[in-house]
Amino acid sequence: MSKSISILTAEAIHLLKELITIPSFSREEDKTAERIGLFFTQKGIPHFRTGNNIYALNKYLDESKPTILLNSHHDTVKPNKAYTLNPFSPVEKDGRLYGLGSNDAGGPLVALLAAFLFFYDRPDLKYNLVCAASAEEEISGKNGIEYLLHSPSFNPPGRKWDFALVGEPTQMQMAVAEKGLLVLDCTATGIAGHAAREEGDNAVYKAIKDIEWFSSFRFPRVSDFLGPVKMSVTVIETENKAHNVVPSQCSFVTDIRVNELYTFEEILDIIKNNVTSDVQPRSLRLKSSAIGLDHPIVKAGLEAGRTCYGSPTTSDKALIPFPALKIGPGDSARSHTADEYIYTDEIKKGIELYVEMLGKVL
Repeated sequence: MSKSISILTAEAIHLLKELITIPSFSREEDKTAERIGLFFTQKGIPHFRTGNNIYALNKYLDESKPTILLNSHHDTVKPNKAYTLNPFSPVEKDGRLYGLGSNDAGGPLVALLAAFLFFYDRPDLKYNLVCAASAEEEISGKNGIEYLLHSPSFNPPGRKWDFALVGEPTQMQMAVAEKGLLVLDCTATGIAGHAAREEGDNAVYKAIKDIEWFSSFRFPRVSDFLGPVKMSVTVIETENKAHNVVPSQCSFVTDIRVNELYTFEEILDIIKNNVTSDVQPRSLRLKSSAIGLDHPIVKAGLEAGRTCYGSPTTSDKALIPFPALKIGPGDSARSHTADEYIYTDEIKKGIELYVEMLGKVL
């Protein structure tokens, strides 16, 4: 089945255009899942569906070999009101392909699918390949890659996962590290009273002291790729709206972007030892992650002239429990913007680089 890069590119762009025409908001990806399944069927490749996740295995799968995961997502955010083009109508102009999800992450997805096709029927691979188009990435949903990895059919006992390539728009540079996301619901508790009298214990003042700590505290471990841990208080409110009542509770939300040098548990311990508010994490799922610079796939990228960096944004990489490298065609700065686009030449170069990097390890 191995084909030239030019043929694979043409097929990838054709598939991307079709995917653009199909709305695939998070939790509503059933139709794009069907279309990706049809793509595998048309290539004579058996495929499997778990929820709205679609995946396929290389032809000569051998469970005694380690396995590489090729993963990107097919859900999108909803188009914003600033669109001037129809977000579901693929328009190709001046080397750009416009459409919702073209850049995030349709381009990386079809480029990974093309790389999978390139190696699909090679009998001499040192690794197995599993190509997965996952759902719910944009909302970090539990029915996406995490659901797949807990599925016995996708992840049977004994399967030895070695590493993953996660397709996201990175300009084909290597995001070797990614910040984790920890969101805290914090509640300062006081005693209600009348504002006109010396009554109560104002919860707002207690919250302010804690907010000042969040604003000024600096975690000492600074990552070479991800920099320092960043904490931002983003929401604050009290339970009452009356001007003349001293509030007994004041709640605020803290957004924390965690580098790979801290566990969430360490972060929480430090915070709880320094603030008086009750602190409750919304989730401990979206952890920071990193892949070693000495990993073979990273070395392959360096040999191909790629650079390494740390990504401030989260992706399915955070939910993959083995080494993962985030890399793909397109530009993260275009994600979620009006009149989203990707250069068709970026898709071609993405396929070429995926093939080159995988070829060095396979």
